Amino acid sequence: MTVHHNIESLPAFRNAVVTIGTFDGVHAGHRQIIEKLKEEAKTIKGETVIITFHPHPRKVVSSAILGIRLINTLAERIELLDQLGIDHLVIVPFTEVFANQPAEEYIKDFVVSKFRPHTIIIGYDHRFGRDRMGDYRMLEKHAGEYHYQLKEIPKHILDNIAISSTNIRQALLHNDIETANKLLGYEFFFEGEVIHGDKLGRKLGYPTANLKIHNEEKIVPSNGIYAVYAEVRNTDPGYPHLIPKSRLKGMMSIGFRPTVDGKKRVVEVNLFDFNEEIYGRTLRVYVKKYLREEVKFNSLEELVKKIDQDKIDSLAIL
Repeated sequence: MTVHHNIESLPAFRNAVVTIGTFDGVHAGHRQIIEKLKEEAKTIKGETVIITFHPHPRKVVSSAILGIRLINTLAERIELLDQLGIDHLVIVPFTEVFANQPAEEYIKDFVVSKFRPHTIIIGYDHRFGRDRMGDYRMLEKHAGEYHYQLKEIPKHILDNIAISSTNIRQALLHNDIETANKLLGYEFFFEGEVIHGDKLGRKLGYPTANLKIHNEEKIVPSNGIYAVYAEVRNTDPGYPHLIPKSRLKGMMSIGFRPTVDGKKRVVEVNLFDFNEEIYGRTLRVYVKKYLREEVKFNSLEELVKKIDQDKIDSLAIL
């Protein structure tokens, strides 16, 4: 897959079959559209082109930007779409100027001029242009003039996508990892930089990688204990035995650590059978299953006993 960031220097696509959307989650519903895109392109010996936006349009046009939580970062979206065999991904900078162009200009100067589409596959409820005045009917009206075919994504698929996206976010925020992973079609994951903590886990016999999540828009599961897989994403010659992207088994705690009167929400991962120093590196965490809620124990001994059981439970799941 070729990723294009500059819409002013796009190549001449061959019989472009185009769809447009945010594709947050790249979940099972989105994959129905992508399969349709690929089928159409194969029929006409064309190329698949997905047009997506960054930042998320709601961050630009909505006043409620503080509440935005995305299932995927842009880098994750690119990775997931690449795995699905798309030919081209065009990332359009979404600005107020772009959002406010008249809908007729959006069709002529953006969709047609930049992409020369053979076929556009779009939802009946797709809106574009200033005041969201552009829609499927407007695209349909200009199809003959600009020589593209227009195909509609069925309502039931779009409804399923919207419902799935909402349900995935809600599931992640309510400890229902199994539902989230089923709707995604893959294990939900996130990444963080390994930073120094207070080393309490090491004293308890369970050293942890403390993670700093850099992307504030990325949704993170709710507080609790989880069984996880993890990957050390970047290595250097000083760590030749760390195999990039090799999965490690582990367990994760998200929360305030009430037994030790924690006042700050932290994300900590204990990796089984692993004792290397990985400070400054990126750890990707695949969340497999929710184990239990945070509990305040009367002593560190009680806490360690429960962590012992958490490890047993995690290994049984993993």
